[in-house]
Amino acid sequence: MLYNNAVFKIGGKILEDYKNFECTISQLKKLYEDNTLQKIIIIPGGGSYANFIRSIDKNLVLGDDLAHWMAIFSMNYNGKDLNRLFPDLECVDDFKSIQSAKRIFCIFLPYNYLRKKDELPHNWDVTSDSIAIYIANRLNLNECYLIKDIEGIYNKNNEVIKEISTIQYRELKKSGGLAEIGLNQDKLKKSKPIDSYLLTLIDKYKISCILLNGTLQNSRIFNYFKSIELENQVYTKINFS
Repeated sequence: MLYNNAVFKIGGKILEDYKNFECTISQLKKLYEDNTLQKIIIIPGGGSYANFIRSIDKNLVLGDDLAHWMAIFSMNYNGKDLNRLFPDLECVDDFKSIQSAKRIFCIFLPYNYLRKKDELPHNWDVTSDSIAIYIANRLNLNECYLIKDIEGIYNKNNEVIKEISTIQYRELKKSGGLAEIGLNQDKLKKSKPIDSYLLTLIDKYKISCILLNGTLQNSRIFNYFKSIELENQVYTKINFS
C-alpha cells in the first residue's frame, strides 16, 4: 500500500480519554516521522459538547441551522483543548495552508471553512464523520479514516466486518444483520459506528472509509499502515457502491 496524505477523524470517546488520545497520537506521530505519511490532518469530533447541544436542541428546539453550527463549533473547541494538552500539535483553520504544505501534522478547525463553503445539510444526520470525508474529498484523497473506541462494524454474531459496501451496509441494517451492540474493552456497549449521512458521501465522492480502534490496548492504526498482510489486521472498510 502507498500513502501520502490522510485525514483522521478522532471520535469523542478517544478525544475525552487522555491515555487513548495519547495512544492515537503516538501512532500517527510514528507514521509521520518515518515518512509513511507526509500530511496528517486530524478532524476532532464534537464529543460531549456536541451531545450537550443535541440535548438542548431536543428540549428547546434550537432549529437546524443554529444546532448545526453550534455542533461544528464544538469541534473547534475540542481541537483547541487538544492543542492545550499537546502544544506541538498545531491547530490550523486555514484550509489553503493545508493544501499547499508539503508536510504537515495538524488539527484542522473546520468551523470557518465550513461556514464559507456551507455545502452539507444542516441536521443531526451530519456529524464529524461526514465532515471528515468532506474534507478528505476537498483534498482529493480516496480514503478517510475514522478513529473510534470500537474495532469496526459488527455483524449480528458480534464479528467485525472487514469490508462492506454501502449497499451491503444498508441491506444488512434493514434486515437486522448488524449488531445492536459491539465489544469494547470486554464490555458490551450500544454501537452506532457511523453517522447517517456518511454512506451518501462515500458514494457521492467515491471515497472509502476505514474504521480503526484508537484505544490504549492496541496499535491498530500503526499496523494498518505498516502491515503488508491486512487480512491479519482488525478494521472495517466501507467501500462505495
